[in-house]
Formats: sequence, C-alpha cells, structure tokens
Amino acid sequence: MSVALVTGASRGIGDLAVRALLGAGWTVVGLSRSGAVADGAEGMPCDVTDADAVATTVGQVIDRHGRIDLLVNNAGLIETEVPLWEADVDEWWQVMVTNVRGPFLLTRAVVPHMITAGGGRVVNINSGAGTKERGDLTAYCGSKSALARITGGVALAGAEHGVLAFDLAPGVVETDMTHSMRMHDGRTEWTAPQDVTDLLLAFAAGELDGFSGRMVRAGADDLDTLRAHSRAGLPDDARMLRLRPWGEDDPVAG
Repeated sequence: MSVALVTGASRGIGDLAVRALLGAGWTVVGLSRSGAVADGAEGMPCDVTDADAVATTVGQVIDRHGRIDLLVNNAGLIETEVPLWEADVDEWWQVMVTNVRGPFLLTRAVVPHMITAGGGRVVNINSGAGTKERGDLTAYCGSKSALARITGGVALAGAEHGVLAFDLAPGVVETDMTHSMRMHDGRTEWTAPQDVTDLLLAFAAGELDGFSGRMVRAGADDLDTLRAHSRAGLPDDARMLRLRPWGEDDPVAG
C-alpha cells in the first residue's frame, strides 16, 4: 500500500488532498496543529516549523507504515495585505517560517526514507504569486519563490535516487485563506477543487514525472496537455523561475 503524508491536512487544500488520495486508494497520514483529518485518514498533531516535532512525527509514520511514497507540503500562511514598510514584523516573518522552513524540515526528514525505499515524490503547494511581485504580499510572494528553489534543488539532487519534486499552484480555490484576502473581495469565479486534486493524483501516479523541478497550475493547465509534454520532454528552464535577459547582448543571458 502506498503511503502519503500531507501537511496542513485539517482544512482547505490539505483536506482536499487527503480526501482525493484516500479515494485513489492511498494510505494517508495528515498533519496539522490539531491533528484533525478527514475520516479514513490517520491524523497526527505536528508543528511543521519545529524540527524536533517533525523528526519525531516522520519517525512515527515510518514505524507504523514502513514507508512514505508521497509528501505533500501544503501547510502555509499569508500575511495582512500591506506594503512591506507597514508589515507587522512577527506576522511577516512567521509567513516565511511556515512556508519555507516547514517544507524544508518535512522534506529533509522524509526524503532519506524515500531514497532507502528506492524513490518517491514531493509535491509542494506553491502559488503563481511566487513567480511575480505584489506590493502588498512581500512575505507570501517571497516565500513561494523560495519554495520553488527548494523544489528545484530537491529535483536535481534527488534524480539519481528516484526522488522527484514538483510545484503545484492551486489557482484560487474557495477556502478560508482565500476569503481572508482583500485581493479576492467580490470574486465570483474560483478554481474548481477537482482541477487541483486531478493534478495532484497525476503527480502521485507518476503521470507527470517530466515536470520534476517545475510548476503546474490548476485552473490554467490542461491535464492531457501536461501528460503529453511530460512524455515528450520540456525545453530547458520551461516552467522554472529564471532571470530573463534584456536580449542576446545581456551579459546574464545563458
């Protein structure tokens, strides 16, 4: 039985991920501060920013199930939407800690077990916000850019061990988090939850392995098109964060 570990599993995208994986026949362990999780999954309380807690929890999962085939790093925060110079210091930094340190700690703890087992997959719930700037969400955008670098680094270092890593941007699903954001006030069109879970299940099943180290976006990407590109191979740097030169004479080009 394949085993998935999902963080931020008690609500929102995490809850959707847990339910979808359960429906696909996975054994699912969901982590959250409360330990709450959908029926059918195993819930465990864990502060994903606490290195000792993460190490202990991952050890317990391995003791109980013997393996972790899929890690979904979903737990995340967003700050109050204000310019950087108006930001609350502690709130701003906590976004960075949760969105960057959390996936770092979980991946650091889980991947050695994947390597021992011959491979595995890490899916990081990223965001289109990580590919551009906003004047009012510097912590969130910065944290998601950093997460993409973690994804890419894990994909590169993990390739020889059969470990793959992906960025999944869920679009704008209607959740408590998106409703709390001023930028979505009055929004009537939302990304369908199934668009997110279909992509997640495709990653989990190995259908999009050609996108290791790269980003896909629910609500924008067509799954059949992604499957075709995965099989055919993608150009260098496609779907990755890169510095764009001003032209061929730019000294940073290439």
